[in-house]
Amino acid sequence: MRLLVTRPEPDALKLRAALEERGHQATVEPLLSVSFDDGEEFDLDGVQALIATSRYALRALRAHPLRAVARKLPLFAVGRATAAEGRALGFETVVTGAGRVEELIAHVVAVTDPAAGLMLHLAGDTLAGDLKADLESHGFRVLQRVVYRMRPASALGEDTIEQLASDEIDGVILMSPRTAALYASLMRKHGLSARRLIHFCLSSQIAQRLKALGDPPTQVAEAPRLEEVLAHIDAAAAKSHP
Repeated sequence: MRLLVTRPEPDALKLRAALEERGHQATVEPLLSVSFDDGEEFDLDGVQALIATSRYALRALRAHPLRAVARKLPLFAVGRATAAEGRALGFETVVTGAGRVEELIAHVVAVTDPAAGLMLHLAGDTLAGDLKADLESHGFRVLQRVVYRMRPASALGEDTIEQLASDEIDGVILMSPRTAALYASLMRKHGLSARRLIHFCLSSQIAQRLKALGDPPTQVAEAPRLEEVLAHIDAAAAKSHP
């Protein structure tokens, strides 16, 4: 299959390599770009643990002056990819969630004492859910700092438009609700149809953002992991080329 990869760089190139290893082709069209330029300042006084709901939040720590201190604190990571980013940064204690914020909150509540100190949530400028309010309802004190921002693309690239218009692309990989909403908006902007494309979505929330395109074909991962998305792609490819 030829897939449209919509992830930001450098993850888009890593995903293209993974697809090519599995025998697929990929067109890379990042719909969001990551910026660390306007991140909010924070300190670690009184902080007992960090929470990261995206790997990009941890990448903001790479050049941060508090990196050495931060990685001595426990890190609660929303899923395996974010946890791997934390380990690569040198975090000594990483608690890995199952991929959903709700499950991560439940785990924090189960193993952490609100009286032991603040929880620092390193966040992006767009949040799914209200982690801060949910934890505060359990008695936690939460500092939430925006350490990265996502800049949306204003248009699709000319090569991508041509490939979509000429039916050269078989499927689209969508890994976040915001990306899916932007994709739907840009498809409408360029007058492109999504009816024959299979949309491989990391979650049902992502698939719901495609309703504006007339409920095009979607396949949703059973668990919010890239491996599950890739498995759906492999199965679709095998079905179309038995």
